[in-house]
Amino acid sequence: MKILLVEDDIEQLEPMQAILSELGYLVDGVQDGKTAQWLILNKEYDLLILDWMLPQISGLDLCRQYRQAGKTSPVLMLTGKDTLNDKVIGLDAGADDYLVKPANMVELLARVRALSRRSPLWQGDILVVGDLKLHLNTLTVERNAATVELSAREFQLLEYFLRHPHQILTRNQIEEYIYPWGNEPESNAVSSAVRRIRQRLKLIEADKLIETVYGMGYRLNSSWH
Repeated sequence: MKILLVEDDIEQLEPMQAILSELGYLVDGVQDGKTAQWLILNKEYDLLILDWMLPQISGLDLCRQYRQAGKTSPVLMLTGKDTLNDKVIGLDAGADDYLVKPANMVELLARVRALSRRSPLWQGDILVVGDLKLHLNTLTVERNAATVELSAREFQLLEYFLRHPHQILTRNQIEEYIYPWGNEPESNAVSSAVRRIRQRLKLIEADKLIETVYGMGYRLNSSWH
């Protein structure tokens, strides 16, 4: 799952980004509202975590602009503004959840999991598609009682395919999803990543799950088994 984390305090941003990344989430972390505005209007995220008080553009205005643009991914407002009226304003602006700082990291992670489960594909911490089960807590994929461990990037790539079962995903889309914003991977990085995940899936006889659509990209093969 790809998360945009917007927090102007670097001493809060970096630890949160590190913990979320270690748990398998893809996280773009930025410190100002202007950069965040460009990202939310030009990139796709599965969850936004927004501080309210930001330089240039507030998190509240970012949330409103995100909803006005027709985007529907969950938004978690993470802020020091703690009055009842503040919470009402935040939720009315389009936030799905509201957490007051200083936030306990355990509670923040629980809120992130709860918001991620709004996708019908997720059953608790397991993403289920057909007879495949992708386990968020252990970064493993399971089929017919056989389990294979995945690296964080392999997990993120497979999750991306499973979330878009009928869509051709171009190399550029995959690159933008699995690599942090501002990162410039090698030109063959996507091909290498797809090859590695196919090797992993071969261990559970699911290597034909991802098919190549020549000249366009890759697609989840709905008739692979």
